Amino acid sequence: ARSRDKVRCLQLLAAGNVAVPRTVMASDTSHIVRLVEAVGGLPCVIKLLRGTQGVGVMLATTMTEARTIVDTFTSLGQEICLQEFIAESSGRDVRALVVGDRVVGAMRRQARAGEFRSNIHRGGEGSPMTLEPAYRETAVKAAKLVGLDICGVDMLEGRDGPRVMELNSSPGFEGLERATKQDVASEMVKFALEVAARP
Repeated sequence: ARSRDKVRCLQLLAAGNVAVPRTVMASDTSHIVRLVEAVGGLPCVIKLLRGTQGVGVMLATTMTEARTIVDTFTSLGQEICLQEFIAESSGRDVRALVVGDRVVGAMRRQARAGEFRSNIHRGGEGSPMTLEPAYRETAVKAAKLVGLDICGVDMLEGRDGPRVMELNSSPGFEGLERATKQDVASEMVKFALEVAARP
C-alpha cells in the first residue's frame, strides 16, 4: 500500500533522507501555476497517484498542457501529482531489483525515440549495468524505508546522484533477466526459503 501510493512512498523516502524529485499533489487547476512552480517549473511530469508500466504518466511543456492534463484526470475522478522533470535523465532511468538487503540485478532503461517514459512496457530498452555504490545503497535503503523485502527501485540519474522516482512492490523481471542474463527468479526463491527457515 505504501509503494502503490506514489506520494506516500515519496514522503517516506524523503523523511528517511533519500533524494526524490520535488512532488506535489493536485486536486484541481485553480492553483496550477503555483503547483508547477513548486516542482521547479515547466516542463513537469504529471502522474496518476496509482499506476504501473508508465500508464498515466504525462509530460507537460506548457501551462495550458498542464491545466488540460490535470483537468482531464480530475474529471475522471483520478488522484494525481505533479513532479519535477529531471532534464539530465530525460528518457532514461535505472531499475534496481532489491531482494532482502541487496541488489540482485540492475539495468538502465532507455526510452524509444520521441518518448520520455523508459518503461519496457512502453517500448523502452534495457541494458545491463553495474551500479555505483551510491545507487546500490540508495536502492536498499529505499526498500527498507517502505518496508519491502522484494521490489524494483526506479531511480533517475541526477547531477547530484540518484533520485528515487518510485518503488514497485510487484516488479516484473523478464526485461531485467533478458538484459542482464541473470537468473533473478532463483534469487527470489532463495530469499523466500531463507525467510521460511527463520525461527
